[in-house]
Amino acid sequence: MLGKMRTHLETTIEEFLGLPGKGHIQKGDKIGSLYFHHSVTHCLRLNFISRDDGEKGDPGEEGKHGKVGRMGPKGIKGELGDIGDQGNIGKTGPIGKKGDKGEKGLLGIPGEKGKAGTVCDCGRYRKFVGQLDISIARLKTSMKFVKNVIAGIRETEEKFYYIVQEEKNYRESLTHCRIRGGMLAMPKDEAANTLIADYVAKSGFFRVFIGVNDLEREGQYVFTDNTPLQNYSNWNEGEPSDPYGHEDCVEMLSSGRWNDTECHLTMYFVCEFIKKKK
Repeated sequence: MLGKMRTHLETTIEEFLGLPGKGHIQKGDKIGSLYFHHSVTHCLRLNFISRDDGEKGDPGEEGKHGKVGRMGPKGIKGELGDIGDQGNIGKTGPIGKKGDKGEKGLLGIPGEKGKAGTVCDCGRYRKFVGQLDISIARLKTSMKFVKNVIAGIRETEEKFYYIVQEEKNYRESLTHCRIRGGMLAMPKDEAANTLIADYVAKSGFFRVFIGVNDLEREGQYVFTDNTPLQNYSNWNEGEPSDPYGHEDCVEMLSSGRWNDTECHLTMYFVCEFIKKKK
């Protein structure tokens, strides 16, 4: 500011001294004019330089807006704003893994009553089922019989003998042997009787039913094939004795002796099977 004032004053003096017709020094006084100009200028310069600074002036008027400055540092994080409006629904994501099995739900409401069914013509089916049950029962019995046969059997040149280890009465014993293709054992000679007796004794049994009875006529004993006891019998001492007429069937003791006994009693029995000719 001081420099501008000094320059302005010097210019004014120079214009005043140097222009024709504007001062007391004329055009012809060239030397005097130069000297005076130099002296005045020098004095003014010394005066301005040596003077003390004056008091600070009042602030000037507000200037125009300057250029945009550089970006300042990042400010402090502000407070959390209000929740905005809900956005649009996004794209469907991939299918997730199969979850764990949930708990069993509550029992549902019973459904409507169904239509009446047609009447079943089950007669033939019942008959078939009945026959099937009979066949299964026979098969089970046969399997049991075969298992017992495997455990032990006796034989001659013409026959097989087998002790059935199931307690049955006389008539049941007859039926059991017949449905398997045999008969209740008939010891018609000493060899057969000895073989059966030895079989019974070695099996650890005391008595068994054999195929002898007097069911048709009291006192007239026959084999189960209805042949009479003409050539061979092996009664125990004092037998047969039937004072009350109830002992119509025959058992063989482990000694090989025969004894008449009541038919309703149950005990093991011996079946015989004829060998098939090759």
